[in-house]
Amino acid sequence: MSDTLEWHRVAGLDELPEGRVTTVTAGVYSMALTNIDGEYTAMDNRCPHQGGPLGEGSIEIGADGECWLRCPWHGWDFDPKTGLPPGGHKDSGQKLFPVEVRDDGIYVGLEPEPVRPMTVTDLMAETMTNWGVTSVFGMVGHSNLGLADALRLQESEGKLNYFGIRHEGAAAFACSGYAKLTGKPAACLTIAGPGATNLMTGLWDAKVDRAPVLALTGQVDVQVLGPGAFQEVDLHSAFAPVARFSQTVLHTSKHAELMTLACKNAIVERDVAHLIFPDDVQTLPAADSARPSGPEGRMALAEIAPDVQALESATKLVGDSKRPIIIAGYGARDAMGDVIALAEQLNAPVLTTFKAKGQISDQHPLAAGVLGRSGTPVASWFMNECDLILAFGSSFSNHTGITPKRPIIQVDFERMALGKFHSVSVPVWGEIGVTARLLASELGNANHTVDQRPELAERWSIWREEKASRLDDDRGKGINSATVFAALTEAAPDNAIIAVDVGNNTYSFGRYFECTNQRVLMSGYLGSIGFSFPAAIGAWAATQDQDDYKGRKVISISGDGGFGQYLAEFTTAVKYNMNITHVLLNNSELGKISKEQRAGEWPVWQTGLHNPSFSAYARLCGGHGVTVKTPEQLQPALEKALAHDGPALVEIITDADLI
Repeated sequence: MSDTLEWHRVAGLDELPEGRVTTVTAGVYSMALTNIDGEYTAMDNRCPHQGGPLGEGSIEIGADGECWLRCPWHGWDFDPKTGLPPGGHKDSGQKLFPVEVRDDGIYVGLEPEPVRPMTVTDLMAETMTNWGVTSVFGMVGHSNLGLADALRLQESEGKLNYFGIRHEGAAAFACSGYAKLTGKPAACLTIAGPGATNLMTGLWDAKVDRAPVLALTGQVDVQVLGPGAFQEVDLHSAFAPVARFSQTVLHTSKHAELMTLACKNAIVERDVAHLIFPDDVQTLPAADSARPSGPEGRMALAEIAPDVQALESATKLVGDSKRPIIIAGYGARDAMGDVIALAEQLNAPVLTTFKAKGQISDQHPLAAGVLGRSGTPVASWFMNECDLILAFGSSFSNHTGITPKRPIIQVDFERMALGKFHSVSVPVWGEIGVTARLLASELGNANHTVDQRPELAERWSIWREEKASRLDDDRGKGINSATVFAALTEAAPDNAIIAVDVGNNTYSFGRYFECTNQRVLMSGYLGSIGFSFPAAIGAWAATQDQDDYKGRKVISISGDGGFGQYLAEFTTAVKYNMNITHVLLNNSELGKISKEQRAGEWPVWQTGLHNPSFSAYARLCGGHGVTVKTPEQLQPALEKALAHDGPALVEIITDADLI
């Protein structure tokens, strides 16, 4: 026996009864450990027929005393002491490993592992981290094991963080939330077939809100593609509508270049990129000359300046106005410093779309709140009273309701967004920060506009008085939404990251919660129920690997319908000790749908929900959970949950009609 063997304890002396077999692991090897008449043997666990797990098989001893280990899949037999099948055909025998019985257990000896050769997926995983993809959410499974091992090596080197989720849909939403917060892609990992198709809703959410995401899906072996192998889905066709870039990784591919193109498409196009990894390709050795790639020399600055004529037309229109307003959309999120500076120069109120809530503090003297269905009467007043609209990074959705009856200067870095739904007075193609700075420079110090700050203060006073009057609303069926979000406004840290769901809870958040420096994440154009908690997982991951967000508190808000979609992910948050506080408004129904049924003169039907105690569920998972039934309990419960170091859930019993 070799003196270089490394010995691994695989079982205790009393763990395996005589005449039985079990599966054990030593190093990276899976083995079938048997106990026959007190003699222990260990053989390769993988049956040579179709890979059946011999450790899950059975021991059969014949009348002649012959002993066989039978594969549970197709009944192939092997002598546990020799590894040979009946008839002794050595070419189909199983490898045996040295076994020692010691005082403290059963040990198996292994030769030292040779240096692991770089595989094509090692090359691609390192390329991915070179591009700054440092968070991966997913589920390891049989058709992505080679790729998963490449990711494991990157994690062991401190280059990425991996988070195992409970449902692939949550992985896609986590990536979307991460990207909406940081502007950078995270990756989601799945197996072939159902694992890959489960990503779709979250990927569509990212796509329509222009959030960069990288999807990595396993696939069946190349040699069985086409006839319909187990879990085979035509993933290239399935992902074609949602992915800007989708390619299958083949034996002959330029592997580092494929990953580079995927990452670049996600980042530059602000879209979904997808790579398909057939199982048999994942462990191929990389060529000796192959090297990982990265972004060096592959990316240009995105500082697009507007056309001179468009800038002149916009400057003249602004110069002729007396009561301009600025509407900031989600596309302006990275240029708000320049947008607010222009607003201060023009004395112009700043309204935001709902997706842009929080991009200017509601305490700023020029802030007018959210415009539209989820907005405030403050914003509506100033749109009605203005004589010019400067729209920065807004998509003009019908949810926002920007009036076409005023002159409009629309600035966007996406040409297709300009005048998308109707003509505007001056469409300006340019990066928003650059354009805002150029407009400010062209306008100079001319003070030709009305100072609207006194009107803003007056309108906020009227609205806050109205909100305060709603705090006492009580029908004995739960707490009203005005009270919930007044308390959260007081309790939430100024720099919190807040992921919101869809439904009445979200409309009420838009209306009642007053932002300071919080960042708000939502499922915008897709409006997908269940978004908030997985997105909060993605946001929390960003607080771990992105310096700009470290130390910031993550809050998630949903109704009971939304949380029910992905409530198993609370165990994910507990597993990784994610510091997330979930605020759950529980009215035991799909309240927004009930409201729509009544508004359409339909009978309210099938919107009631049967719920567990969500706070008890949170505690069973290992987190903090509390139920709030009265307004007096609300503030202390929120403060305690926000102070908890780890996952916390505040279940608030609310009135579905007091929104």
